[in-house]
Amino acid sequence: MRWPKGLTGLCYGGDYNPEQWPAEVWRTDVELMRRARVNLVTVGVFAWSRLEPQPGRYDFDWLDRVLDLLHDGGIRVALATPTASPPPWFSLRHPDALPVTADGVRLGHGSRDTYCASAPAYRTAARRIAAALADRYRDHPALALWHVHNEYGTSCYCEHVAVAFRAWLRARHGDLDRLNEAWTGSFWSQHYSDWAQVCPPRATQYLGNPSQLLDFRRFVSDELLAAYVEQRDLLRAATPDVPVTTNYVLGGWVPVDHARWSAEVDLVAVDHYPTEAGPGAEEQTAFAADLARCWARRTARSGARKGPFLSDSVAAGALPNMPGGPAWLLMESAPNLLLTPGRMHAKEPGRMTRHSLAHVARGSRGAMFFQWRASRGGAEVFGSALVPHAGPDSRAFREAVSLGAALDRLSEVDAGTVRAPVAVAWDAESWWATQATVLPSARIDYAAEVSAAHRALFRAGHTCDLVVDGDDLSGYALLVLPAHYLLSDRYAARIRNYLAAGGHLLVGYLSGIADEHARVRVGGYPGALRDLLGVRVEEFHPLDPATRLPLSDGNTGRDWAETVRLTGATPAVTYTGGLLDGQPALTRHRYGDGLAWYLSTRLDDDPYRDLLAGLAAAAGATPTCPAAPAGVEAVRRSTAGTSWLFLLNHTDATQTVPVSGENLLTGEYADPVVLPAGGCAVLRETAAG
Repeated sequence: MRWPKGLTGLCYGGDYNPEQWPAEVWRTDVELMRRARVNLVTVGVFAWSRLEPQPGRYDFDWLDRVLDLLHDGGIRVALATPTASPPPWFSLRHPDALPVTADGVRLGHGSRDTYCASAPAYRTAARRIAAALADRYRDHPALALWHVHNEYGTSCYCEHVAVAFRAWLRARHGDLDRLNEAWTGSFWSQHYSDWAQVCPPRATQYLGNPSQLLDFRRFVSDELLAAYVEQRDLLRAATPDVPVTTNYVLGGWVPVDHARWSAEVDLVAVDHYPTEAGPGAEEQTAFAADLARCWARRTARSGARKGPFLSDSVAAGALPNMPGGPAWLLMESAPNLLLTPGRMHAKEPGRMTRHSLAHVARGSRGAMFFQWRASRGGAEVFGSALVPHAGPDSRAFREAVSLGAALDRLSEVDAGTVRAPVAVAWDAESWWATQATVLPSARIDYAAEVSAAHRALFRAGHTCDLVVDGDDLSGYALLVLPAHYLLSDRYAARIRNYLAAGGHLLVGYLSGIADEHARVRVGGYPGALRDLLGVRVEEFHPLDPATRLPLSDGNTGRDWAETVRLTGATPAVTYTGGLLDGQPALTRHRYGDGLAWYLSTRLDDDPYRDLLAGLAAAAGATPTCPAAPAGVEAVRRSTAGTSWLFLLNHTDATQTVPVSGENLLTGEYADPVVLPAGGCAVLRETAAG
């Protein structure tokens, strides 16, 4: 696939909503974009009611003018299909296509995402508007990328969904006997004798069936993916040389398995909005970026078409199993705000730049934002924007201009690949299953467990990959499995092979508990991993939030503990005092040429960091920049003969890093690197000889 003419270097820009503004503002916007060195904007995400004001009657004149202005300004376009927000006429004409909640309430029009993806009328209308856009703009010189829909994630429980869910279950399970077995149908008299009896997991008297809830999440993910693929195929047929993607949204409410989806997109694109105002925002940024890079490896493995967002070698399949993997794109982020619960926190000066460079350091093909110009009205009137309500004479826009210049200087890093020596396992279905199951403790949250492991490695200075079932594990010195509740026999065998071949493994509590149907593996926990860990857990001991269990190494365990019996492992740390006095808290077990550890309690952040740092060192992994002070994030991208070291100072003090190289942000050679408070450096490192 050709590189789109005019789109060079790293992508920079964001969502542009010209339909919200009079035409005289458009030319000013293009002038400001050029000042900020914006080279890519997403257009039309929520413009369905303006593009198709009446059924089958289109108004493209305004969009023609906008795209022409952007093209004349040297700015490329990610043209969106507006199907996340059906127009009022559609909801009025097709009330059956409005979403229904699990409580049976049909929601009304008046917000975004007012659709049911299983409603035939919606799918037809979505294909129609996508085809009309493809026909109109297939040859427009501004077109660089198709952006399908927006943040797929809407669930519905209506009768359209019930029909589609039954068909999906037939395809997955084959017959009712297998379904009843998978769902443990004999519990609470839920044994089905006719497919008509099977419904979505609507609100019920007491607790729902966790296996049914899990399968419904899987179904919704596949149903939304089918809706995406329908549009993608229309766009590909019209413009075979233009890549197609959709923007992933992150969150516990999202019923989408993005790892599975990534085989169907030409570019993994993610939206990320940190929810913490303190240092947690930087840790969340690193986690989201590493997760996006994980998904991007799936795109490469699927044989995605070569194009502007995939290098020749990646598209040809040269990197399908290489730790680090191909690139992805940060499609949305908030430039000047952190959206913390209940409060919008203004980003401190330089923080927008640091967050953007953190994404680029970890593989993003650039930095995109929501949105370009702050809206004057609507539900997100105080949302973040590159051009805020104050206009271009503002700190936010001045930093946007500075960031554009910085990204312009960093175009060469796009050739580099991120390589990580350690990995943390990620599994959307384990997240869903733990949400659907009444666990022994309400304090257990799957995503928080994975984030804690990633955060510990981040604070220890390690660049970390996230991996999913199917990824090649052989390149990692250390693999961490936190609360990996679901584990199939196939994946357990892959982990066993990794360990036997010399890998090092840390398994956290509540891992390997259930099979892929959310049925507990009997005989002792952690069912699928007992043999390779050399332990057998008889009993869980969920702890009161105020309770701390002393450990033999001087640390304490909290929230969770277990009765662990040794079946080959040796204790490394034990509980001291109380019911579990002298029993193992951390165990060590040699398996083949590898070493497996089991942690049966939750540690505070600092001892968890120290534990993972020690295990990584024992496995032969070293931090990215061992000399970097605490609070300085270090990430390296590399290619043959050259590497680029990103150093991001997240502290409020000047930091000195004893490394050397040409700082691409200043054009000067640095030895050592002195980072002002909140400052950044990107060093070009050339291999000797």
